[in-house]
Amino acid sequence: MTLKRLGFFTRLLDDVPAGERYRLAMEQIIHAERMGLSSAWVAQHHFDADEGGLPSPFVFLAQVAARTRTIKLGTGVVTLPLENPIRVAEDAAVLDLMSGGRLELGVGTGGNPSAFAAFGHTNEARGEIYASYYNTFRGALRGQEINGSSNVMYPAHAALDARIWQATFSVEGGRRAGLAGDGLLLSRTQPRSPDAPKATLPQIQDPIVDAYYAALPAGATPRILGSRSIFVADNRAEARRYAEIGLGRFIRRISKLGRAVPTGSLDDILAAFDVHMGGVDEVIESLSRDTTLNRVTDVAGQVHSVDPPHPLILRSIELFATKVAPAMGWVKQEALASA
Repeated sequence: MTLKRLGFFTRLLDDVPAGERYRLAMEQIIHAERMGLSSAWVAQHHFDADEGGLPSPFVFLAQVAARTRTIKLGTGVVTLPLENPIRVAEDAAVLDLMSGGRLELGVGTGGNPSAFAAFGHTNEARGEIYASYYNTFRGALRGQEINGSSNVMYPAHAALDARIWQATFSVEGGRRAGLAGDGLLLSRTQPRSPDAPKATLPQIQDPIVDAYYAALPAGATPRILGSRSIFVADNRAEARRYAEIGLGRFIRRISKLGRAVPTGSLDDILAAFDVHMGGVDEVIESLSRDTTLNRVTDVAGQVHSVDPPHPLILRSIELFATKVAPAMGWVKQEALASA
């Protein structure tokens, strides 16, 4: 496997108050830049502190931009149906200009059904709302007249048009991203269908990638980011100890929401959640079996759903950047390493 661009994804789930969560996440991204990683990604989640911890990604990334120099800053994702699409375009344009062109703009339909009612929508309408809002926000970025008025966005910022990414769980979503010439964001894990409860993540995601490539316009440059749960520790025993704690906490939380939870040994649970975890050699071997990663242009590692303490997150970033990735063909970029 050859890893071309490597990133870090944080869910902001440290067991501390919100302000401290944001400070620690910023420290993790600064550390990722020092380690030579190319990008850092954050997800937007509303209401639930245990789900993602960050309702305002542009505000957070603006602060991160002021503390970093080179690392790309990505939204993975902004839940577009719960936003004003014109405001998304405006905030994204201002952030990108102030960060020196470092924003990667990921959007999606959203994953928390209960949030839609709070914003005055139904979960069932998310696809229709997304399609409408996507066209509005993209047109605004391009400087087109907005909603039939004579108004155009200031500052119009067509450069961001080439840095839009769409997240999806479905083959149709992969085709939609390809047709638009956007990047494709693949999740770290996906639910298994009742017909194929033991399907591997590549078996689920390869058809999405196939649809993306088939729909991509001639001459368009593919952009596919594979997000993966990757926790690298100094030794296997340490990794497994924190995995038992973190995954146990995660299972209890999703069980209270009425969602199906995996059972069995720790290894069974790791497989069910698609977690690559252990010492350096163990993680290398685990990632090498994920054949979808041979087809992507970017890989972003996140410690969720193990969610170890902050010092171990920093150590995982370091081991991933200096040990795991080079062993798999990734060459550290010196310009980033000196940041």
